[in-house]
Parts: sequence; structure tokens; C-alpha cells
Amino acid sequence: MTFLKDLFGLLKERKKWWLLPIILVLLLIGVLVVLTSTTAIAPFIYTLF
Repeated sequence: MTFLKDLFGLLKERKKWWLLPIILVLLLIGVLVVLTSTTAIAPFIYTLF
């Protein structure tokens, strides 16, 4: 949790708000990869792509 707090502090201090969408997309892709590799939802998610 401290990593996220530090990251948000860096974005706020350095005015690097353009990095926020990139970080969010990478996190969403990571969550999608984890979900598709470990659950029974995998075949349904693969059909979306």
C-alpha cells in the first residue's frame, strides 16, 4: 500500500498526470492476465479478443 501512496505522491509532486492512464491500463491488463490464467472465466474472456 505504501508503494501506491508513494507513486501517487510522485505523480502529484512532479505534475506527471499523463502517467496515470498508462499505469491504470497496465494494472488492468495485469488483472486480466491473472484472471484468465486461474479461473473458469478464461474461455469467456479469450472469446472477447
